[in-house]
Amino acid sequence: MSGRDRWDDEDQPLGRERVRRSSGPSRPSEASRSQTSILANPSAMKREAHEPDYIIIVAVLALSAIGILMVYSASAIPQYALHQNTFQLVAPQVVAGMLGLVAMLILMRIDYRYLRVASVPLAVLALALLVVVLVPGPWSVSVNGSTRWLHLGPLVPDVHPAEVAKLALVVYLSHWLTTRGKGIRSFWKGSVPFAIIVIPFLVLVVREPDLGTTSVIVLIAFSLYFVAGANPFHLILAGLAGIGGGALIVAIGSYPLQRIQTLLDPWAVSQDAGYQTVKGLEALSAGGLFGTGLGNDRIFVPQDVNDFIFSVIAQEMGLVGGAVVIGLFVAFAYAGIRTAIRAPDTFGGLMATGITAWICFQALINIGVVVAVIPVTGITLPFVSAGGSSLTVSLAAVGVLLSVSRETVERGWISASSDSGRGYGGTYIPGSRRGPIASG
Repeated sequence: MSGRDRWDDEDQPLGRERVRRSSGPSRPSEASRSQTSILANPSAMKREAHEPDYIIIVAVLALSAIGILMVYSASAIPQYALHQNTFQLVAPQVVAGMLGLVAMLILMRIDYRYLRVASVPLAVLALALLVVVLVPGPWSVSVNGSTRWLHLGPLVPDVHPAEVAKLALVVYLSHWLTTRGKGIRSFWKGSVPFAIIVIPFLVLVVREPDLGTTSVIVLIAFSLYFVAGANPFHLILAGLAGIGGGALIVAIGSYPLQRIQTLLDPWAVSQDAGYQTVKGLEALSAGGLFGTGLGNDRIFVPQDVNDFIFSVIAQEMGLVGGAVVIGLFVAFAYAGIRTAIRAPDTFGGLMATGITAWICFQALINIGVVVAVIPVTGITLPFVSAGGSSLTVSLAAVGVLLSVSRETVERGWISASSDSGRGYGGTYIPGSRRGPIASG
């Protein structure tokens, strides 16, 4: 009996049948013959979906609701003074949230494996948008010296291509790493092509410049590279290359260097480059344990509805409110990692890993900026900060994560045949309780 036909009693069965380990030559059971037939014809495999992970749903919806509330609380009075409209900023956020919620519900119900077909077009689209935004024209919007948004018309919200790029990179890398299988450990067939895929995304985002998103993309890529089974030595080389690239960016540009110098002593330039950092720290201290109350800001922080939304939360809702937000992200991380470990195939496991890493690392960086342990980067707090593209794309990514969570199993398994496709070889996720199924 081949390796594919040997299953422990505790292994998750295919469909409703369980195949037991055979101790010697014997007539194959009906279940064994059924499984052999299914594995020989991957298109015939149909897995039963169950309910999605409700921890993910509750955490994301709670964070989105808190975000809308805090954006309104922070912007209502200033926007009324400027435009006589207290909903000037929060209304687009609500619309973006509704669009994202629709996308999340649709993607949650669709088999996530279809994204393998769309992975290449999605990556090409993301790279094209990153190129177009750098081309001067009426479609390119610059704010504070950074060109990050595409203006598509008066009736369409501005689009942040870097947000699309994050999702596209997660989907494409998950697909590509799945096709590599154990070949990812090879330098020339794994690590070098991996770098060739990731570097164009990094270069285009750095050109905007958007160092915060660059950091998130690097962390996403490294997370997927590690989980896919990269050679530890190659992983160290990639880390050193990333550190070297970051040092080069700092050395050749005054913008990153100024951010680092400001972080080291923001009070020395508290009326200039350090003003936002100092005000953010003052807002944190002003909130106390239970906060000053909604709409009752004592300290005004620049960009309080975007990059520094956490300072508004800590000021108006206090330490308790800040802890609740952090706790929701921790719950999301736990459920996302659990989904990745229990995913039914490598592609699903890698996508769950990438999306979880993206949301959690971005939240960590944003909160780190507010508490002055990371230089100001200019990225949003996922689901919370004002930003239509960020909210919509993040909710869409959660829909993909929920689609994977609908097929998780207590003891996950990997099918090289159904997962990698024709001619790709075995695939696996090291470190989980699963092992690769022999190719025959």
